[in-house]
Amino acid sequence: MSDAPDPPQDHPHDPPHDHPHDRAHAHPSGLRGKLKELVAPHSHDAADSVDQELETSSRGTRALVVSLVVLGITALLQAVVVVFTGSVALLGDTLHNVADALTAVPLAIAFSLGRRVPTRRYTYGYGRAEDLAGIAIVAVILVSAALAAYEAGRRLLDPRDVDHVLAVAAAGVLGFLGNELVARYRIRVGREIGSAALVADGLHARTDGFTSLAVVAGAAGVALGFEQADPIVGLLITVAILFVLRDAARQVYRRLMDAVDESLVDEVERVLRATPGVRDIGQVRVRWIGHSLRAECEVVVDPALSLVAGHAISVEAEHRLLHEVRRLTGAFIHADPDGAEHHELTAHHTGGR
Repeated sequence: MSDAPDPPQDHPHDPPHDHPHDRAHAHPSGLRGKLKELVAPHSHDAADSVDQELETSSRGTRALVVSLVVLGITALLQAVVVVFTGSVALLGDTLHNVADALTAVPLAIAFSLGRRVPTRRYTYGYGRAEDLAGIAIVAVILVSAALAAYEAGRRLLDPRDVDHVLAVAAAGVLGFLGNELVARYRIRVGREIGSAALVADGLHARTDGFTSLAVVAGAAGVALGFEQADPIVGLLITVAILFVLRDAARQVYRRLMDAVDESLVDEVERVLRATPGVRDIGQVRVRWIGHSLRAECEVVVDPALSLVAGHAISVEAEHRLLHEVRRLTGAFIHADPDGAEHHELTAHHTGGR
């Protein structure tokens, strides 16, 4: 049985209750937990958002514009200090911030593409453009880690004097504050709209903030007479960047592999089982397309029902899912009559699935 037409775009889907998996999450505690939260914030599944698809695309684009402006101003102010101090370390940090600001470009393109309606070629739409942007962002983080390691190693072998230490340290603090502000904003909006790419971009901004702190730590070490402080701290920051790279790559990889939070599947199954007329459920598949969810589900109904009655149960199940599962914008519900196996004809094609 085929699925019912998608509901009108203005149909409200705000869930009327709290989700069990929201209460099941445990936030890290203690110093170790807070440090872990700083590098890789606690990940609530993106299904927790209730924004509509077009609204979330607009929010994502707005987050990118704000990030671009903040990082642009930060880099400009740092560049002024570079001109007056001649600090090579600060110059590298400034260029790093410029590069981070420019990562907003592929994401902005992805959000723009995601607004296009599906076509006969791209039948699911263009939401997966966000995942491609996520790959580009992970690549940028990787390059950033490589450059940070190279510069730290080179400076360790060939230390350089740093003039106007206080001005350089102040510019480093400015770089950290600008990047941390952008990181928190991107990560928060990315979590809310379900964009793994925007979260990865926020984590990338956080790595640049750590790089700025390396400039500050290095300047402090030089001020105390330890010339190799800057490259040593730079190597430590490289390790931190690699941890962030791992977390960002994992998120993008899981999205590309159609992975979802298991509690989300539990929620879909709960709604289906609670639908009047559904005796049992079969396979349940849920996938992200951009920052929206689609589901493909099998339900078991009374074999004595007419085609119209069975279809009505499928429509009711879809309607409930759209209401109660956040970020779900479409569902295909296939109804099977209870009793004997009704898929023998296709079983050898699907492996019994």
